[in-house]
Amino acid sequence: MYRTALRNVLAHKARLLMTALAVLLGTAFVAGTLVFTDTFGNAMRSQSAKSYTDIAVTVSDGTAVSKGYDDGDQTSGGPSLTEDTRKAIAALPGAAEARGVVSGFAGIADRKGALIGSGFATTGTNYVPGADGTDPRFPLVDGRGPRTSDEVALDAKTAEKGDYKVGDTVRVAINGPVMELKLTGIVTTNDPRVLSGGSLAAFDTATAQRLYLAPGRFAEIDVKGAPGADDTALLAAVKRTLPASDDLEARTGRELADEQDRLIEAGTKGMSTALLMFAAIALFVGVFIIANTFTMLVAQRTKELALLRAVGASRKQITLSVLAEAVLVGLTASVGGLVAGIGIAAGLQSVIGSLDTGMPTGPLVIAPSTVIASLLVGTVVTVLAAWLPSLRASRIAPIAAMSSAEQPATQKSLLVRNVIGLFFAAVGVAALLGGAAAKEVNVVALGAGALMIGVFVLTPLLSRPVIALFAPALRGLFGTPGRLARENAVRNPRRTAATASALTIGVTLITALTVVGASVNKAVDEATEVDLKADYAVAMTNGSALSPELSGRIARTAGVTMVSAVREVKVKAVADGDTTWLTAVDAATFDQLVDLKVTDGAADSLQQGKLLATTGFAERNDLAVGSTLDITYPDGGRGTLTVGGLVEQNTEVAGILAPEQVVGAHAAVGSGPKKVLVKGADGATPALKQALRDATGGNPLISVMGEKDIKAENSKLVTSLLNVMYGLLGMSVVVAVLGVINTMAMSVFERRREIGMLRAIGLDRRGIGRMIRLESLMIALFGGAVGVLLGIVTAWAGTRTLADTFKNITLVVPPGRIAFFLATAAVIGLLAALWPARRAARMDILSAIKSN
Repeated sequence: MYRTALRNVLAHKARLLMTALAVLLGTAFVAGTLVFTDTFGNAMRSQSAKSYTDIAVTVSDGTAVSKGYDDGDQTSGGPSLTEDTRKAIAALPGAAEARGVVSGFAGIADRKGALIGSGFATTGTNYVPGADGTDPRFPLVDGRGPRTSDEVALDAKTAEKGDYKVGDTVRVAINGPVMELKLTGIVTTNDPRVLSGGSLAAFDTATAQRLYLAPGRFAEIDVKGAPGADDTALLAAVKRTLPASDDLEARTGRELADEQDRLIEAGTKGMSTALLMFAAIALFVGVFIIANTFTMLVAQRTKELALLRAVGASRKQITLSVLAEAVLVGLTASVGGLVAGIGIAAGLQSVIGSLDTGMPTGPLVIAPSTVIASLLVGTVVTVLAAWLPSLRASRIAPIAAMSSAEQPATQKSLLVRNVIGLFFAAVGVAALLGGAAAKEVNVVALGAGALMIGVFVLTPLLSRPVIALFAPALRGLFGTPGRLARENAVRNPRRTAATASALTIGVTLITALTVVGASVNKAVDEATEVDLKADYAVAMTNGSALSPELSGRIARTAGVTMVSAVREVKVKAVADGDTTWLTAVDAATFDQLVDLKVTDGAADSLQQGKLLATTGFAERNDLAVGSTLDITYPDGGRGTLTVGGLVEQNTEVAGILAPEQVVGAHAAVGSGPKKVLVKGADGATPALKQALRDATGGNPLISVMGEKDIKAENSKLVTSLLNVMYGLLGMSVVVAVLGVINTMAMSVFERRREIGMLRAIGLDRRGIGRMIRLESLMIALFGGAVGVLLGIVTAWAGTRTLADTFKNITLVVPPGRIAFFLATAAVIGLLAALWPARRAARMDILSAIKSN
């Protein structure tokens, strides 16, 4: 029987090709993901290790949060890392050197004033020269390190992007106006943030302390061990030297490197998991193709299998024979997928290198687990998909050897299938409704999966009435070929359903993503229009805090009639003991710049020195108008605030609001607002926008955004996310196309005699080709239409779960994109039928008629 299985595989190489390709593509996705993430993680760990090669011990100050990075959690007055601490550590036995480090962010403008690099990876630090005048962290390429407050050093890639050379004037900004500094040196660095597309600006230590912390204060002290010194002993000595404080932590360089490795492993694991989800989708689509292929092969070999039963083969032997074919196909395709996956990973590395992203690269890592996983996944998926066809093969009665006709499905099997499908569909609908009502995204996801399975099981039942809708148009436009195409499409509803379902999966997911994206986009746009009364919002592009003096400069700008600084402060509310965000605003102007819908209490509560709480926050914390909150501020100070009113949450209001006049005195020293809201005398005008940019000192990290800018930014974010998702789902669509090609090609082979008879009675080659193309078109449109409907239903439930995040979100179905998806499905159907239609049209009439 196993020799028979091998002979069948070799005899049906062409018919199994598309199945093998589907398995190969899915396995390649899996293998490529595992190899790429392993390689990337290994390169990241190697690069990270370089940062700790000369560090024996590191001491860090948990309160030393750089200005601009203020998270409202700074404290002052406690022990900190100073120059005296550094000198004391440097004098310890076993310590060769102690380097004080200060760091934050620093935006570097090119010659046109645009930001170089990513706003979230713009790095600033201090240059610490050793005895030879160089900082070992930053090897010099040209020039020297900075020595005064008007000098700076840049990393080589940033200097190249800005076309800067030693001696040039460079425009550098933190969270305030731009500083014009002289470029004294160009350096290299192993900092991952810089290598991944960021930038580096190095200042002298005194300047970095003034910009980021306070004079004489360090965020970190790195200790280099003397030759032969024990890191553990040095760590113990360092701890004895430090002043008593819970905010100061000392660890060995090895501990830091191990922690970094864990973070890298967690990050690459998360990326790998996300990519493997899309690989699983592609393999799930492949299951339909594999099952369809083996079902058709079994049907075409009815006579052969019945004869095997007649000469003594048992049901078990027949089942194992078909499964053996599946193992051979799956294993062969998996080997090809593994090779292709390694090639994909190598190609991704080449692309990343050519794009000059700065991401680390290294030799490909092909772990044994990757090889085993790839081979197992492809083979197991193929065997599982072929299991039901193998059972059907074992049930072929020997008497069937008297006929070459395909054995029709029994009424009992169809009834059982429909009952199962209705059950899953009902469970799916119930879960979708329940999840939407409870706003539970996990329940909605489970419901969508159950509904999709139910619809897939019911697809044979649905195919006849849906495809029948095409009948009038087919007869009217295409005559006999159209009528024949329709009859062929509904002749075997199970085959049609399996072929269409492969395409349905991709269309469902793409439609759901598109509808949710459009709904979120509209909700955010409408909320921006309603919630924000201000003409412009001034903020840092990387989400950091603005310089404190900018509020006053903006308020004094010509054409500005009203401003409100918005400061976020992390406080502790004694009512629940938890940390929460408190937003401090200008009590006199905030309600004229933001739409505050008061549901209870006084609208002028802020001007009375009281709190405004959102209704959601009040419900979660059992607050009402008149309730009091004992607040602990970042500086350790305490105060009691009364809730004067409740307001609806919107895009500009969340949690609790308090007057800046009350909170400002307790905010972190040197901290600034997260944004400044601005109202102009003549509204939002280009002149006012430029004046505000000038008031911020031309800082490339500061954005001045009006309503249109905010909408455009939101739309860009949603579109970028959708494009990534579309790209990842593209593999499942490719696999679905292979399924349509495979089904049509095998259908042509199966119907050779029928096609020959059609040619003999007068249907020409063009008519035969048209019949095949129209049949493929109907199957693709059927799958696309079902996918669109499932996607819209899933998106509806998904948007309901976002109601708390996006106020008044409604379902938005973009007709243009939906029409595009259906048109794409139609094109896929036509393209997939080109080769089968050509093959059918060129078939020899006599050979086809006498075929079995």
